[in-house]
This record gives sequence, structure tokens and C-alpha cells, in this order.
Amino acid sequence: MSKRETLGIESMESLLSKNDDHIRKVRSINDAHYTELHHRKKAITVTYGCQMNEHDSEKLGAMLVDMGYEITKKFDDADLIIFNTCCVRENAEFKVYGNLGHVKKLKEKRPDLILAVCGCMMQQPHIVAEIKKKYKYVDLVFGTHNLHNFPALLETTLTGDGQVVEVWETEGDVIEGLKSVRKKEIKAYVNIMYGCDNFCAYCIVPYTRGRERSRKPEDIIAEITSLAENGTREVMLLGQNVNSYGKTLDQPVDFADLLLMVNDVPGIDRIRFMTSHPKDISQKLLETMATADKVCEYLHLPVQAGSNAILNKMNRKYTREQYLDIVARAKALMPDLGITTDIIMGFPNETEEDFQDTLNLVEAVGFDAAFTYLYSIRTGTPAATFENQVSEDIKHERIKRLLEKLNPSIMAKMHAQEGKVFEVLVEDYSKSSNAILMGRTRNNFTVTFEGDSALIGKLVKVKITRPKNFSLHGEVVEAEHDDH
Repeated sequence: MSKRETLGIESMESLLSKNDDHIRKVRSINDAHYTELHHRKKAITVTYGCQMNEHDSEKLGAMLVDMGYEITKKFDDADLIIFNTCCVRENAEFKVYGNLGHVKKLKEKRPDLILAVCGCMMQQPHIVAEIKKKYKYVDLVFGTHNLHNFPALLETTLTGDGQVVEVWETEGDVIEGLKSVRKKEIKAYVNIMYGCDNFCAYCIVPYTRGRERSRKPEDIIAEITSLAENGTREVMLLGQNVNSYGKTLDQPVDFADLLLMVNDVPGIDRIRFMTSHPKDISQKLLETMATADKVCEYLHLPVQAGSNAILNKMNRKYTREQYLDIVARAKALMPDLGITTDIIMGFPNETEEDFQDTLNLVEAVGFDAAFTYLYSIRTGTPAATFENQVSEDIKHERIKRLLEKLNPSIMAKMHAQEGKVFEVLVEDYSKSSNAILMGRTRNNFTVTFEGDSALIGKLVKVKITRPKNFSLHGEVVEAEHDDH
């Protein structure tokens, strides 16, 4: 289905009003269920992929709550299961298909169970065709561009017969005013833009998320101000390429300008962002990071490869020399900068010499962490048609050697932090123990320490007493007062 919205203020209000109507109608159906059976219907959303998908699921969660659903974490308890999918890597797609096979048994036991699949995978016509052919028990399919239309689609699913499929081929205007159910009020994701114009040869995102659209700064600041008033202390500004923020706006504002605006929001203590594209990192942005007191000294800067030949084939639009220069300038301005990256192994035509260039770049930068991936063919991208695809054996062998280079460097950096004192925003209890709290430093080290729940949401000073290989453990030496 092809559809595109061009919305003015009045039509935006009309769209949200119609959305509210559909929410009330589904709520009425669910209230009738409650009146008859004395328990609320339950829903679960399973999210794959990046922070953008996680934030989309937060929006779906708000709609679900407004429509009368309770949120559950168990498939067996759910009356509605939503898979919010990712198509950036093949493994994520396999997980979706595997889970659809699992819930088929639940559907057979409980025919009234509603199964929905949405997100980036659904923006690919061949995937939708496969869902319709092989997974006919899926009740509802929709994409990234019409997520705001979920209440109307769910109403149609609940009141009609047959599979409901609505995937818009092109993106519309940015839809403001959608609520979110946040996982943690201490930290919150905030989209500042949608889509991508970079068209890296391996990446499906521009085809699933659409072309680049920036939100108006006043809408972003209003959202962050509201979050701060409700207890949020750290925001993560999201975009496929935050550095190109503002290019689609009429007003002359860029990402550095936006950071300064967010820096002025009362109640916000920390500002992070991702993802950054090296080709759009400006000196102005680096200087803003260094001088704006709430902007954390942390940069996730995907390099993808250390070979100029491979970077060119990837259509990344920068060289290894330019990347290393950005890192050098950033570290000169922020000596304690934490820097992480993404690296793809086995891109088509990658030779042993190209791989050595990547190893050398990794050694030169000294990353705090790296997310490493085997290249996988994404149907619809230019790289899918490239000759000289690298064998799986060579990919696995190279990623093993890459990790042998990366991990000792990362571990040495962790152990070098012993005895240092860091400011940590306490996020929650550690997954390993209800007596151990965890949080992050400004430069993104994960820190664990003993403490009670009264510290959650506070800034504390922690002295590192026991560095681990990929995290730090310490003891609190100073805690924030309750009158924050």
C-alpha cells in the first residue's frame, strides 16, 4: 500500500483526534471484556534492533495502555502479541521467524489471541509477501511509517475477519503528540529526526525508515521539558545520523545548536546521543560537546571498516585518515572521552590487506568498546549485488582475530581505572543481584556497587575498587542529597 501524509497544524490535530476515537473504541471493547470476565486483556511487545525501535515500542505501549490493555512480559498471559522487527541484520530476522513459529502453538490453543508484526522488516515487500503466504495466522501487519495508525488497525482487526495488512511505501510528515510508556523515567529516548539520506551500500535503513526528516527544535525541547518535570535526568537524542539534524528545517539550526538548547532545560543533568556519522562531524559539534556541561563525554562513532577501498565501496564518504583526525580532535578537546564504534567484517571484496587496515585502525584509536558484525546480504541494497562476496569461513576467522585485538585493549583500559573516582547516575539494580546497583559514568563506563534503592535516580561519586574485564566495580564515596 502506498500512502503519504502532508500535514498542517489543523490536519495534525484532526489525525490525533481520529486516533483518540479509535483508542476509545478499542478501549470500549476491552472494557466490555473486563465487565464480563473481571480481568483486563494483556499485551506484550517484543522489540528487536536499535534504540529507535525501542522508542517506537514505547509509543505502542502508551497506545496499548490507553486502549485498556495491561502490559505483560509473558507470551502465555498475552491476549495481544506484537513483534516490532528489525531488518538491519539477518540474525534479527531469523529470530522473528522463530518466534512466529513458537506463538503459532499459542494461537492454535487460543484462536482469539491477536498476533501483530510491525517495524522495519515489514517495509520490505518480499517480507510482507512471505508473512501473508507462510504465516497466515498473523492477524495484523504494519510498518514504520504508519505506526501512529496502530489503534485504527487494531480496531479493524478486532471487529473484522481476515488478516489486516497496511504498510505505507513512503514516509509522511513527522507526527507529533504521540505519548510513550517509558521503561525508565530516569533515562529517556527522544527522537530528534527520522530516516536517513546516506544510502550506505550495505544498509537497508533508508528504504525502511524513509528519507531524513528533522523534528522542530521547539517540539523536541517541549518533550524534554515535560520529561524533566516528571523526573527524567538523562536524555538520549536519537537519529539515524544525528549530525545531519536540521537540514530539512526551514530555520537555520544544526545539531550543535540543538545540544545547546537541550543543555538549557532545567532538571536534565546528562545528554547523550546516537548515532553519529563521521562524514558530518563538525568542529563546532566537538567544541559544543566539550563546553556544554550536560553533554556527556561519550561518542559512538561507527567506522565500519579501516580500509579506504572498503569505505569507498560502502559509500561511507570519509577516509580512514579523516576518521582518525576526528578522533584526535575530539580527544584533544575531551581527554576523558569514551569512544565506541561499529565494525563490519567480510564486506564484499574485503581482502586480507583491507582487514589489516581495520586491525591497525582499531589499535590506533583504542576504542572503549566495539559492536562487531559479520556482513550479511540485505535484499534491496547495492552491496547485495556486488561480486566477490566473502565466504562465511573467512568472515568468522576475521572477526575472531578482530576480537583478539580488541578485547585485551578494552580490558587494559578497564583495569587502568582502578582507584579513580567517577560520577555515576544510578539507574537500577544490577541484573546479577538485588544488592548491587548499577549506573554509567559520563564517558559511558558501566559501574556496579553496593547500595540500596534510595540511591536509584541519584548522582553518586564512586571509587573504583575492582575493575572487571568489561565493567567496573566500586564503592560509593559521596551521594547526592535528597533535596535534588
